[in-house]
Amino acid sequence: MRINFDFLDLEVFLALFETRSFHRAAEQLAMSQASVTRRIQKIEQSLGTQLFVRSTRAVRPTLAAKRFSLRAEEVLQDMRETMHAMRDETAAFEHQRAQTLTIAALPTVIAVVVAPAVARLREDQSAARVRIIDAAANEVAEAVATGEADLGIGSIPMLEPTTEFAPLLDDLIGLAMPKGHELAASPRIPWSAIRSEQLILPARGTGNRLLIDEGLASGGGSLRWSMEVGRTATAIELVAAGLGVAPLPKLSMPHGDMRDIAWRPLEGPVVSRQIGLISRAGHAETKLSARFKQILTDQLVIR
Repeated sequence: MRINFDFLDLEVFLALFETRSFHRAAEQLAMSQASVTRRIQKIEQSLGTQLFVRSTRAVRPTLAAKRFSLRAEEVLQDMRETMHAMRDETAAFEHQRAQTLTIAALPTVIAVVVAPAVARLREDQSAARVRIIDAAANEVAEAVATGEADLGIGSIPMLEPTTEFAPLLDDLIGLAMPKGHELAASPRIPWSAIRSEQLILPARGTGNRLLIDEGLASGGGSLRWSMEVGRTATAIELVAAGLGVAPLPKLSMPHGDMRDIAWRPLEGPVVSRQIGLISRAGHAETKLSARFKQILTDQLVIR
């Protein structure tokens, strides 16, 4: 049997059952008497039985109404408890969300860009929790687009249609090589000079590989590479082991102890990747997210 009455209909029924008056029930619910009458008729039609006997003097509930009142009260009470629990869970979730910032970022920008901004945020908001998703450029944009991350710090290739990109800085592409390599003696290195080297390149389809291919193609000739890797950290390990040289963004280089690695900017042409803030278009940001973005922007302006 199809049920074609709703919770407000049940409230109208119980109000009439208690007051025994269409007028008083309408006043109690801030409705018109006509609306009360229509809703009672709808329930009666759905149940296939008369619930109230109307007379000029009084409204008397039938035996069916007395039996139905117990079920109606149970249904409404269950719904009130469910709604109360849902509101408590929603409020708890919103409070937790307001105190947690999820950042999706390229691994190569975490040390120089993300970590200082997070440290400053923790000074302002000591109770704030920060979740960092370190991922490739396309995955950073996807995390923001799906709502997994509040914001992203990445490069521009393959942005999602629902995301916006705000430039922060340009990260130069240079050559990472063992410190004793002959090219390390030059302050700048032309792309043409590395064609005969044992090149360690990022995997095809990555943002860095697109930029590197552009630089290598500028001087003409054929591309020679010895190894392809999926992660920048792997390329750095291979360079440190003396297995080749790797065109890499400056921000990806280890900070502090550079071990046995030298990095020099590549030119002819100068190639850089653009790093920026990625956010969801038309999405209201939290106060924590807005504060982090302001810290990040101020930090990069100062630099």
